[in-house]
Amino acid sequence: MSQSISGGKGSYVVSTISITLVLMVVGALVFILLNARVVSDHVKRNISVLVVIKDKTNEAEIRRVQKILDTRSFTYSSLYVTKEQAAEDFKQEMGEDFESILKANPLLPSIELRLHPVYANNDSLALIEKNLRGIDIVHDVHYQKSLVEGINENARQITLAFLAVAAVLMLISFTLIRNTIHLSVYARRFLIKTMQLVGARPGFIARPFLSGSVWRGFIGALLANVLLLAGIFFLQEHYGRVLEFDFLQEETILVMVASVVACGIMLSLFSAWLSVRRYLNKDLNDLYK
Repeated sequence: MSQSISGGKGSYVVSTISITLVLMVVGALVFILLNARVVSDHVKRNISVLVVIKDKTNEAEIRRVQKILDTRSFTYSSLYVTKEQAAEDFKQEMGEDFESILKANPLLPSIELRLHPVYANNDSLALIEKNLRGIDIVHDVHYQKSLVEGINENARQITLAFLAVAAVLMLISFTLIRNTIHLSVYARRFLIKTMQLVGARPGFIARPFLSGSVWRGFIGALLANVLLLAGIFFLQEHYGRVLEFDFLQEETILVMVASVVACGIMLSLFSAWLSVRRYLNKDLNDLYK
């Protein structure tokens, strides 16, 4: 009897560990998918639209227009660059003092706009450009159309690749969890059939298996989340500053944790129900096969 109990506990521990390892893969996948979007948005926010201002425009008027642009839905941030600052930046980049040659500064003041990611596409930028050109003090508007198109195309391809990998890994995860729980149910297949033969209803027979699987899934999810969070803290501590990227975004962490718990419970519950129902529908003689 004690050996049976010990074996049952051992099976419980092994299946819980197996579920934990599978859910770690699920959690890591969710984390990567969410951060892929965050990285994509970060890159898109660095797409700049240069609003060149007409020469000899009063600085107060430029500041007034900048404040108006800051209130527009497409603006993430703005930066006013004076003629002098533009000349200084040019000297540092090119290593030449063109002012000493030309005896003048031909560069114009400008407002550099950073856009919200949802507007970082050529269709939206065309409308934004038209809107900006309608402002009296605007001389010209510049942005790199090929760069915008390339970023969006790459982001689309990466997203599709991640979704394909996600679908495959979710299928593998479900299969592994199902097989883990199936082995646990298989060890008690004769108990299931005995209860059925004495008149127990399917729901009554399945209830302890389902509740046990839900607890295994929940505990496995908690362990997986603890290990994943430890790994994320490690990444943030050692690589976050190098990559200039914050891995510990609250929304991303909450979605990952919730996804792991939901997957652990749902997959375990569904897998247990499939396994129990399989033996409920089997003939007694088939249990020996």
